[in-house]
Amino acid sequence: MSDRLSTTFAALADPTRRAILARLALGETSVLKLAEPFKMSLPAVSKHLKVLERAGLITRTRDAQMRPCRIEARALKEADDWLEEYRRLWEERLDRLDDYLRILQAQEKEDKQDDKPLNPNKQRKREKQRGDKK
Repeated sequence: MSDRLSTTFAALADPTRRAILARLALGETSVLKLAEPFKMSLPAVSKHLKVLERAGLITRTRDAQMRPCRIEARALKEADDWLEEYRRLWEERLDRLDDYLRILQAQEKEDKQDDKPLNPNKQRKREKQRGDKK
């Protein structure tokens, strides 16, 4: 995957990596702290972190013995911007569909009213009006 967006979505495809990002959204933390909730080895967590780092979703720094990780919002913003275009497109399409359904429902209601038999008083009135016109 050569383009950045594909790399971002590939990194986000894994639930473990999404969970890591959710934790990092709370603030910077160490690899050891990130690994705690997962039932996997530290090297396995490190592999996930490398994928996130290559996608530009996190950065890792060195602070003496500690390697803190931090989320990088820029890559997520790029993905969100891309998704927003499609979100707008589908919202517009669904709004048009909603408008069309309202029109159909109004027509159906009108048709039902036209088919409904008139009450006897209205029926006599209508017959009388027709009789006057003849």
